[in-house]
This record gives sequence, C-alpha cells and structure tokens, in this order.
Amino acid sequence: MSFIKRIPALLIAAIVFCAPVVVTTFAALQPVSASAQASAPSTSPVADAAKPADAAPVAAPAAATPAAAAAPAESAENALGMLAIFKKADLVAKFVLLILVIMSMGSWYILVVKLFEQHRLMKESKAATETFWNSGSLQQGAGTLHEDSAFRFIAESGLKANEKHGGLMGDVDLNTWITMSIQRATDNVNSRLGDGLAFLATVGSTSPFVGLFGTVWGIYHALVAIGQSGQSSLDKVAGPIGESLIMTAIGLAVAVPAVLSYNWLIRRNKTAMEQVRAFSADLHTVLMSQGSKAK
Repeated sequence: MSFIKRIPALLIAAIVFCAPVVVTTFAALQPVSASAQASAPSTSPVADAAKPADAAPVAAPAAATPAAAAAPAESAENALGMLAIFKKADLVAKFVLLILVIMSMGSWYILVVKLFEQHRLMKESKAATETFWNSGSLQQGAGTLHEDSAFRFIAESGLKANEKHGGLMGDVDLNTWITMSIQRATDNVNSRLGDGLAFLATVGSTSPFVGLFGTVWGIYHALVAIGQSGQSSLDKVAGPIGESLIMTAIGLAVAVPAVLSYNWLIRRNKTAMEQVRAFSADLHTVLMSQGSKAK
C-alpha cells in the first residue's frame, strides 16, 4: 500500500488517539466555579427589593467576598490538574510520555491500516470467486482481477512458472516447480499481512514497563520533595505522585489496545490466509490438469 493510500488510515488513527487527550485537556482547563457558586448564599428578588437604597454599597463588598475566596480555590485545584502536572514534569518524565504517545499512535495507525488491508483482501477473494473461475482461461481470469490484487499476483506467478519451465529449471519436475512458485507467492502475501504486527507485540509487552519507569521516577521526585521540604504536605508531593500515577495509567492504556489489536489481527489474518491458500490450491490443480492435457 502506497503512502497516499495510507493517509486516510493515518488521519483516522490520529483522531481516535487525540480525542481522549483533547477531552481530558479541555476538562482540566475548565474553571471549577460551579461549587463556589453553589455554596454562595442566594438572595430572592423580593428581599432585594425590600432592602433600602443605602444598603446597596454594603451588599456589593459582601457579594465580592465569595468570588475572591473562590479564586484561590480554583487556582489550587487547577494546580493539581493534568496540564499543570505536565508543565511541572522534568525532561525525563516528558520523554517517557512522548515515547508512550508514539507507541499509542503507532498502534492505532497499524490497526486501522491492517483492517483496511484485510477488508480489501477479503473483497478480492469474493471477486476472484465470482469472476476468475468463470473465465474462459487462466489468462483471462487473471485479467479480470485488480492489478494490486493478491490473487492476481498468485495467478500470474503460477502462469509464469508454467510458461517458463525450461533451461536449468527444465530438469525440475513441473509439479514441483509450479508448487514452489505458487507457495512463494502465497508466503509473500502472508508476509505482507503480517507487517506491523511485531510492533504491536512490542508495544503490548514493553509499554507497561515504560509507564512503570515513569511511576518510579515520579515517586523518586516525591521523596526528594519531601526530603527538601522537611514535611510531607500535600502541596509538596501531590505533583510527583500524580505524575507517577498518570504514567502508570497511560502505560496500561497503551498496552491493552495493542495486545487486543494484535490478537484480533492475527485471527483475521488466519481467516484471510485460509481463503488465499484455498485459491492457491485450486490454481495449482487447474495448472496441473492443463499440463496433463498438453502432454
């Protein structure tokens, strides 16, 4: 698949990955003044109308007091949000997070691309069943298939092996020669289907440990903050501890989809390759029958 054909899959993978990040960041940036408004005393219109005019200047400073008290609470709560923790993180923690982001985007990209490839291969299998075997000859049947079709590649490999059985290969039995050519083409298709699965397996097995490293690093910074301050107050350790917990969560969030995608794609590859091998076996039988008739 060319790079141009991979662009839609890349966009879908980027949207799937970025959606939770955007939602989480938006939630972290939202002001938390709802609770302050709920706790503020409410006044009825009737009571306001019953107050004398000279009481208005006194009521204004009283109403401004809850708003002024809510501002430090908002800043304190936002200081413990994900965005604030990321800003306070050091280069090592940001590098670990960058690795996890790359792993996650790569996993989603591979999942979307492989699903497209498998869907196309199964569609080509259906087309081969409907058109290839109903043609007048193998050459005409191969011409009815798409140029990039895996089934056309296998059919042309078998036809070339049947036509070019000469020279040094003339000493090889025709059955063996055609079998080897079709098998090589089938293995090539299987190899292309397996591209990227090693990356999913690597991400699924290593991303939890990458997140664990971020956790250990965050706990280390929490202990350093406690030692330097001489007290285990929340404002000293909340940032590093929160950073470490987030790294653990991100590591698991990267690993679980990668493992599930790997197992799912392996199963779908097995189903698709069963159809490819069935086509190869039928093609080998037809080529050998035509060779027998020619003799």
